[in-house]
Amino acid sequence: MIFTLVLVLIGALLFLVIGVNVVQQQKERVETERRAELARQRAIIDESEEVLSLTGMFPCSSQMVLVVYKRVQDALKLAKSMAGSQAADYERRLNDMTNQVTSLSAAPKNAPAIEGFRLPDNDKQILALVQVLKKLKAILRAEHNKGKVNTAVFTEEESRIDSLQLRINVESMLSRARAACQTQQYGSAKQMVSKALSTLHAIKAQTPNDPFIGRKVDEAKALLEEVMSAQKEAEPVAQQDNGKEEEDIDVLFQPKKKW
Repeated sequence: MIFTLVLVLIGALLFLVIGVNVVQQQKERVETERRAELARQRAIIDESEEVLSLTGMFPCSSQMVLVVYKRVQDALKLAKSMAGSQAADYERRLNDMTNQVTSLSAAPKNAPAIEGFRLPDNDKQILALVQVLKKLKAILRAEHNKGKVNTAVFTEEESRIDSLQLRINVESMLSRARAACQTQQYGSAKQMVSKALSTLHAIKAQTPNDPFIGRKVDEAKALLEEVMSAQKEAEPVAQQDNGKEEEDIDVLFQPKKKW
């Protein structure tokens, strides 16, 4: 009887230990998932705030800024619910962002014209601009897929981003072509101008009324003529230099006169 009771107690203790381990593992799994999700929301907040800090580099519409604001707002709400002891900090930031969303939503919609956009002179700034537009486009698509951006706004804003990316691409190619021409790298200059023209013609077929495209086509053609003219002017000089070298070599190796 005592032996049976001992076995029962051992079995109960074993089940208790197993149960405690299962509960502990479940708590650890939930905590790990909570931390991972909190880290993901923090990454969304940081990325969105970085994008917002760079919107001054290009003509960004208030609708696009509002999309990013709301993305931050949603991330802050989730982060607040999982932050534990840091919840007060997220709540403060959430209140600030909610006020900004309310203010911007009530303000008139503002979409600056992109025709006057000029590419930065600094290569580092150009790279930052390319990256921020790429991130902005990804954010717009992600929010649209979640149903948080209506189709009309999505189409309009994606078109603006595409247009800006086109301008950067074309301006960059023409700028590099001019630089190559100045250093007498005419082959590279012609290649870049031809690539820019090819890109412009392909887009002009789709949007023939875009004034930027027509203006840049004319600019690229003029630059191509300038490069070809400079190359022709440089060729006779090169040939003359080569002829002089050959003449000098002939003089050097001609039979020496005996006096």
